[in-house]
Amino acid sequence: MSDEKNLSDDLNDMLGDAKDRAKKAADKASEIADDAKEKAKEFASEAKESASEFAQDAKEVLSDGKNVAIIAHITIIGWVIALVMNNSDKTDLGSFYIRQMLGLLILSFVLWFIPVVGWILILVMIILWIMSLVGALSGEKKLTPVLGEHFQNWFKAL
Repeated sequence: MSDEKNLSDDLNDMLGDAKDRAKKAADKASEIADDAKEKAKEFASEAKESASEFAQDAKEVLSDGKNVAIIAHITIIGWVIALVMNNSDKTDLGSFYIRQMLGLLILSFVLWFIPVVGWILILVMIILWIMSLVGALSGEKKLTPVLGEHFQNWFKAL
């Protein structure tokens, strides 16, 4: 019987040790989970801050009018899109190039219907368009030679 009692005591000791180790392992796992939770909170906070900074930078880039000015140079559809974009958040640069491009578009349309001389002048219009696009890309207000001031006056409502 003493062998059975010793065996029973040994099993109880082993079971008690296993319970203690399982409890220590659970405590360690809980500690690791708490650390992971804290790190996840820190990461989420940093990610939120980075996203906020990115959104602010994007607003600054889009609000300077340079994008509107560039988009205004991309066919009549781009001009319409630029006009809509500029109406929601008017900028001097965007408005300037919307007026310049409207003048160039109208003049190009009229010249297209004049045989030979008009078609040759269309090449001049392409050069003026390129000069205007370079000004928009640089973010500077560059008047179209000869008619740029008139375009600004005629279309000042835009």
